[in-house]
Amino acid sequence: MAWCQYGTPEELPNIYHRKEYEASVDRLPDHRITCFFVDRRYRREGVSAVALRGALNLIAHAGGGIVEAYPQDTQGKKVSASFLYNGTRTLFEQAGFDYIRPKGRTTA
Repeated sequence: MAWCQYGTPEELPNIYHRKEYEASVDRLPDHRITCFFVDRRYRREGVSAVALRGALNLIAHAGGGIVEAYPQDTQGKKVSASFLYNGTRTLFEQAGFDYIRPKGRTTA
């Protein structure tokens, strides 16, 4: 039905705009949440929020730390769910994440 990819920067080193991103941070996060998959039959039903909570619980059980994600900022516009594989900024803010900076020039 759905899954959420998470891991350490060593496990998930390949992120878009990596060089620009790493030049702009003092410290890498302890964990990254990089991708969601929700079967098309279950999209727009809150399943990605359940997957995110599950990933955060597993991260907490593994010792927690700083968790970073790279969501799409839809700016309130309707976007095809098939393009939201990073989740949305709203999803993460509702889960308690703070928006700090864009990762690249044109991404949230």
